[in-house]
This record gives sequence, structure tokens and C-alpha cells, in this order.
Amino acid sequence: MSKPNKIKPRLPRGLEDRGPEELRALRTMTDAIRGVYERYGFEAVETPAIEYTEALGKFLPDSDRPNEGVFSFQDDDEQWMSLRYDLTAPLARYVAANFDQLPKPYRSYRFGNVFRNEKPGPGRFRQFLQFDADTVGSATVAADAEMCMMAADTLEALGIARGNYVIKVNNRKVLDGVMETVGLSGDDKLETRLAVLRAIDKFDRLGKDGVRLLLGPGRRDESGDFTKGAGLSEDQITDILFFTTGHVGSAIPLNDYTLGNIDDERTVTQNGMTLVDSNFEFLAGWEYRLLNSKTGSEGVRELRDIATLCARAGYGTKRIIIDPSVVRGLEYYTGPVYEAELTFETKDEKGNPVRFGSVGGGGRYDGLIARFRAEPVPATGFSIGVSRLLAALRVLKKIDDKPEYGPVVVTIFDKDRVADYQAMVKELRLANIRAELYLGNPKNFGNQLKYADRRNSPAAVIQGGDELAKGEVQIKDLIDGKKAAEAIASNAEWRASRPAQFSVPREKLVETVQEVLKRHGIH
Repeated sequence: MSKPNKIKPRLPRGLEDRGPEELRALRTMTDAIRGVYERYGFEAVETPAIEYTEALGKFLPDSDRPNEGVFSFQDDDEQWMSLRYDLTAPLARYVAANFDQLPKPYRSYRFGNVFRNEKPGPGRFRQFLQFDADTVGSATVAADAEMCMMAADTLEALGIARGNYVIKVNNRKVLDGVMETVGLSGDDKLETRLAVLRAIDKFDRLGKDGVRLLLGPGRRDESGDFTKGAGLSEDQITDILFFTTGHVGSAIPLNDYTLGNIDDERTVTQNGMTLVDSNFEFLAGWEYRLLNSKTGSEGVRELRDIATLCARAGYGTKRIIIDPSVVRGLEYYTGPVYEAELTFETKDEKGNPVRFGSVGGGGRYDGLIARFRAEPVPATGFSIGVSRLLAALRVLKKIDDKPEYGPVVVTIFDKDRVADYQAMVKELRLANIRAELYLGNPKNFGNQLKYADRRNSPAAVIQGGDELAKGEVQIKDLIDGKKAAEAIASNAEWRASRPAQFSVPREKLVETVQEVLKRHGIH
């Protein structure tokens, strides 16, 4: 007879398994993020991983058709369903469904997996974790400024030092104003505007020359693939690059601002208050250039208000800066947008310098909830890319990757006394000690100790017939045992060292195990 075909245990491309060490690191990191979010007054809410596709709507990545950018399927009622591709669109549906019962402004945070139906690659997954916070029902830019400050506080709470990160802020209204100034307003120019925004969004990766090509005829990458450009004229390209490279403030008067210079940063005095911040000089240039654009001028005013609020709260340009290259969510955001970027460099396996870049971002999305309701509902939010940030924390050695100690293992010496051994396990657990009974085949006792080693157990409990007759148990300190085995070469030295296995009265089992754990700093 032919053998049955065995299923190969393949992991789909773009997905990953997570072991106990990574899950422990994730828990440590997300607990720190949660602590900051809750300190800012946000409360937890959870939405399902599956939504009606129409609820995600036109905000699907790059397309509004099922299976374009998202994983979609039809249920038995032939309704299109999709796995969520972010945590914001489901929040919009949740708020709209519970609008009358929720306090306004409504402040919430969410944590969970999101899914993208995209081609996987290095660092690009089809399933990944996000951690979001959103304020719904507040139109003031104070809510946007708070998101920027909270992003900075979160990164520092995770151990990322000031100077190793920056929160970049821009405004989609400013970008729309720039489009007006170069003749790209109107519905008939929508596709061109989107092409321009996509080009600007690649500034960090491609630099000025690469963006110039994408704004013009197009660009061919190293692999030979060609990306069609926006087809702008040379004058239009020059004007857009003038804004996005940050030179618009040159030789522009600052109106009611007075500039000084402290600690290599600009100081700005407004209404008698000195702010250590260079963002204002930059914004004054934009204000001057966008005088004829109502939308652009409004965007500059909002950025100036955000910069003022952040500066007065002590968040200067060493943490929060105005950056014209920040775009984000081409058809998603309606006002301020922000991005958290790590600025330190590390090296890859080949020794080449690598920067982690963006680890989170967000912005104002005043049109998203209005899809479900007659009236507009202002909203703003920030999202952390958990996996990328976790990788960065590992490089900075801010995450403990050492395997966690496992449970104390109670071994079985006599299979007819399993109930007695189970009683020991129960006593240890009642004392809040992680413990387990060996549930494998007890025939070979050595295999039980090997199992304890594989579990990284700090100690094993042993009681054979001799110990039972004396009313004792043996405690094997597996941590000391490993240290002794590594450091001691001869049997004589082994016998002379502190014994890693010793007997104690049965009634002192819990007390003795607690002492062993305390000695090794295990709580």
C-alpha cells in the first residue's frame, strides 16, 4: 500500500510565527505604550478583524475594489467581507454605530493585527501589529498637537533617547495650497495631484533627484522597472521642490515674531513669551508664499498653532519639527499629518548602514466618520507600527531577549503516586509559583530532567521512595547546576562546591523553592 501524502507544514509568505521570547518582548513593549496612552486619558476598545467591505469603502489602499490591497471574501449572503487593513476605518464604523452613547470628544486606543493583500518582501508583511490612539469629535488642532507630544512621550517611555527620534509634522491643506499655486487644483487634476503626493512621499528614500524624476517624466529603478512620472513642467517641478526641500523661509520677514539664538536652536518670542523653536521661521516662509491660497494659508496657521502649543509645553525642534515631505494616506487625511521617525543608524548583516525610519504616524481624518452620518465628525489619531519598533528596540538593547525562566517541574519517581506529586504542584501554585507536573512517560527519569532543562526551569522537585520514607523532598537547583557544570572541571571540585541538589523536609517544599527563586531574582 502506498503511504498517505503528508501535508507540508508551510507558512504562507508574508506571515510569521511568534515564539514565547518575542511574545514576552511584545507584552513588555505594549504595556509601556498602553501606560502612556492611558496617562493621556485614552481608554481601550476592540473591534473585530473582519468588516463589511463597504465599511472600509474608498479608503482601501490604492483601490476601492475587493481583493485590491485587502483580503476579501463573500459570506453566504453574498455580502463582501474584508480583513481590516488598519485600525482606524473600523473605529470610524464603531463610533458611527455608537455615536449617541459615546462621550464627545471620544478618546480611545486599540491594539491588534491588521492585514494587507500586498506582495511581501523584507520587512513587509501581510499581517502585522498596530497600536492606535484616536480623538473623535474635536476640531481643535490642540488634539493634533497632543498626538505629536504623546508620540514623543511614548518613544521615550520605550527607552529611545531624545536625539534618536523626531516627530515630523505637515498639513495636507498646505500641500493642497502648493498644488493650487502650481496650477494643479480641480477635479480634472486629481490623478496628477495623487502622483505628485506619491512622489513627495518618497523623498526620504529617493532624495531630491529621484523625486524630481517622479514629478517629471518618470524614473527607472535599479532593477529596471519604470515608474511613470506626474508629467509636470520644469517650472512646476521647481516650485514644488522649493516647498518640499524646506527653503521657502529664506529672507522672509517673520511679522510679529522676534528671533534669537540659544543652544543652536532658534528662539521665537511671541506676545512676550520666548519659545525655543525654529519651526516658526520655516512657517513664516510658507505663509508668505501661500498668501493667495486660502486652503494653504489655513494649513500654515494650523501648523503654527501646533508648533506654538508644542513649544510652550516644552517640546521643541529636537523632538517635533515641521517637515514638508510628510504626506501619508493619499485619500485619507484632511489636515495635519505626522510621522514618528527613528534617526539613529545601525548596520545590516553585511555591515551596510541602515536606518529604521518611520515607526508610526497619523493625522486628521475629518471625512472618514462622515461617510456613516449626515454631519461631519472631526477626528485625529496616531498609530505605532509595533513590529518595526520592536526590531529597533532590539538593536538599542531596550528589549530583553533572554529566554524567560520556565515553571518549576515536579518529577514523577513512582507512577503510582501521581496524586502525591500533583499535590506538590498545587501547593506551589497556591504560593504563586509557576509549576507543572511532568506529564510525559516517567519510565526514564533522566528524560524528565532533560525536559526541565528544555523548559528553562529554575528548579526540579524529586521524591523517590527513600525521600518519602524520611518525609523529605529533593530540590534540584538547575540554575546553580548549570553554572557549576560550566565552571568546574573536576569531580572533586564539583563535590566541594555548594550542592545544586539537596533534601529538605516535605513541609518546607514551598519555602525552599521560594528561597531558590529569590536567590536567582525570579519573582
